[in-house]
Amino acid sequence: MREHPVINLQDVTVQRDGKALIKDINWQVNPGEHWGVLGLNGSGKTTLLKVVAGMMWPRAGSGPVDILGNRYGKTYMPDVKKKIGWVSQAVDQQYQAHSQTSGLDIVLSGRHASVGLYEPITEEDIKRAQALLERFRIAHLEDAPLSQYSQGERKKALLARAWMAEPELLILDEPCSGLDVYSREELLDTLEESTRESGGPTLLYVTHHLEEVIPSITSALLMKEGRIAASGKKEEVLTEEKLSSAFKLPLRIQWESGRPWARVQKAGKHSY
Repeated sequence: MREHPVINLQDVTVQRDGKALIKDINWQVNPGEHWGVLGLNGSGKTTLLKVVAGMMWPRAGSGPVDILGNRYGKTYMPDVKKKIGWVSQAVDQQYQAHSQTSGLDIVLSGRHASVGLYEPITEEDIKRAQALLERFRIAHLEDAPLSQYSQGERKKALLARAWMAEPELLILDEPCSGLDVYSREELLDTLEESTRESGGPTLLYVTHHLEEVIPSITSALLMKEGRIAASGKKEEVLTEEKLSSAFKLPLRIQWESGRPWARVQKAGKHSY
């Protein structure tokens, strides 16, 4: 069992062109936790997760970034990145030029985090990829080209691809973007089942849709204007007061089947 925190950020600030994208971030994620990262567009969610994934670097003078027991700047980053899975719209777009790639090959490419197959593949790899296609309910698309997939099926294929490398940390950046309600709920059900399996990765789920916080997510980080507005157990963070402040609307929150749902309390201009 891992003894060190999965993530430990201390006084982290990221600047671009003299502007702070995130500021004074202190955040710890422990083994056994799954986090929802929420906030308005532009609140700093994606920047924060890019720091975690080693895609962006803090400002000089910021505190340490420790991920999976490795201190960034003092470790060999390619080895760390192999332990981190990432699913985002950017990854999806990379496959637009590979529309004839089969479902099996998409999942297999996750073994080495490549778009396309360039490394040797073993029989064991193929069996694992087929099992993941089954888990994510797209086994019938094993030989089908990506061009024939629905949006929901594409998302499932990319999730299976991310699981292929057996990551210790899995970052999902707006995975339900562009999905209709049926496809979204099907994807979330599949994700819930996979997250509950023992030995799986720590999940960081980035969204601005509150209802996507599935029951297996234990904790929540609420971002506002580049800072952490609240963090901790999801029931303590996802309150009407804190969410109304972060989303700049008077929200009513109702929990149903372990998921929070929001509705606007009233119309009009508000100051939070």
